[in-house]
Amino acid sequence: MAKDFTSREEDYSKWYNELVMKADLAENSAVRGCMVIKPYGFSIWESMQQELDRKFKATGHTNAYFPLFIPKSFFAKEANHVEGFAKECAVVTHYRLKNGEDGGIEVDEDARLEEELIVRPTSETIIWNTYRNWIQSYRDLPILVNQWANVVRWEMRTRLFLRTAEFLWQEGHTAHATKEEAIVEAEQMMNVYADFAENFLAIPVWKGTKSANERFAGAIETYCIEALMQDGKALQAGTSHFLGQNFAKAFDVKFTGQDGKQDYVWATSWGVSTRLMGALIMTHSDDNGLVLPPNLAPFKVVIVPIYRKEEECERVCAKAREIKEQLEAKGISVKLDDRDTHKPGWKFAEYEFKGVPVRIGLGPRDLDNGTLEVARRDTLSKESISQESVVEHVEGLLKDIQANLFQKALKHREEKTTKVSSWDEFKDVLENKGGFILAHWDGTPETEDKIKEETKATIRLIPLEDDYKTAGKCVYSGKDSNQIVVFAKSY
Repeated sequence: MAKDFTSREEDYSKWYNELVMKADLAENSAVRGCMVIKPYGFSIWESMQQELDRKFKATGHTNAYFPLFIPKSFFAKEANHVEGFAKECAVVTHYRLKNGEDGGIEVDEDARLEEELIVRPTSETIIWNTYRNWIQSYRDLPILVNQWANVVRWEMRTRLFLRTAEFLWQEGHTAHATKEEAIVEAEQMMNVYADFAENFLAIPVWKGTKSANERFAGAIETYCIEALMQDGKALQAGTSHFLGQNFAKAFDVKFTGQDGKQDYVWATSWGVSTRLMGALIMTHSDDNGLVLPPNLAPFKVVIVPIYRKEEECERVCAKAREIKEQLEAKGISVKLDDRDTHKPGWKFAEYEFKGVPVRIGLGPRDLDNGTLEVARRDTLSKESISQESVVEHVEGLLKDIQANLFQKALKHREEKTTKVSSWDEFKDVLENKGGFILAHWDGTPETEDKIKEETKATIRLIPLEDDYKTAGKCVYSGKDSNQIVVFAKSY
């Protein structure tokens, strides 16, 4: 199945695109810049949704839904916000079509909207306009709401999952009585994302804050998690924003405190998107196709019966169903592929390419010997085990695969993280090694802009740990610096 599959070394970008399509994850749609997420790809996204939704609810959040359309005037109320999204907004101007004189369809100019509507690129404005009606007293706080939705950002250069004009995501929007409570919320959600990435997706991430240039439009502080892909580029895997009182002031959202005084509400927002699908693919997959961590895989085990004759089919499939039931009784999701339209070898190649963590092969000889063949996707190794030990063996194997994928990605990140002290060294590492670069920065947007202009590298994050708050000289300007930051080229 993967014989005509481009290798990572040959062309990383082509490898990624081919993998997404050949593994039945997604494809380009008839709408430029938009994608169709296919059933297998969507089942992986559903796994992410379910785990994240569980985490959100465990931290006290509930789900709601807000409109896709936002009145244009709402965007004008928060200047930094509108500036940050203006170039990406899709605008609805009319609500009706009519038959044209040439037999085609054209816009009915009599049906122009009194106020144009923005197709949401993010929902802060419509949500904070709504919160004004929900909040009067400190008793109404906090509001801890999340929504699962689609958004539209009119991207010119698109790539499946990584950057599309429409994408799926979740966006949390919370309201608080105090600044301190809002900051705790923003930091908490960054940590929720980090825990999800590392323990569910097996992707090691670096936690920190964004520079002023890279912050979310309208935020006071943006917390983020950054991951490193196999090609040495960084990928922003999730963000959590402390919005201060900016949106509350823009939409006049006040509350009466216990002291009887009125104040503006404090806000956060946070989100991850189907971009995580791209992160998953580029962190673990190889030249044989997709590699899925067991915690995420739609089904953790596939059983492929091997037979030639009808009587063999009945015996083998009966045992396969028995093993499937034993594994499922332990909470392990299993697919039994007993189709007679494809040969076992074809099935082996298909499930290897689709990244199923564990494959079990079972034939007549195995029945006679009381054995079966178990293959693991991460190392492509195979072994014969007794049928009696299959449940215990698979349980241990799944844990080992999950841990191995994380450690492999962590080792790659460590090997691709370099501390530099000079501008020449910075450029050399960026050009010849790639990955994360640790360097002193003088803290000015001007220096940050010049570095980006000359190298296309950006400050991915400012680490939270005190170890990186040390005195030194800026790698570019030579000016005094009290902070080491993380640079990289990114997606």
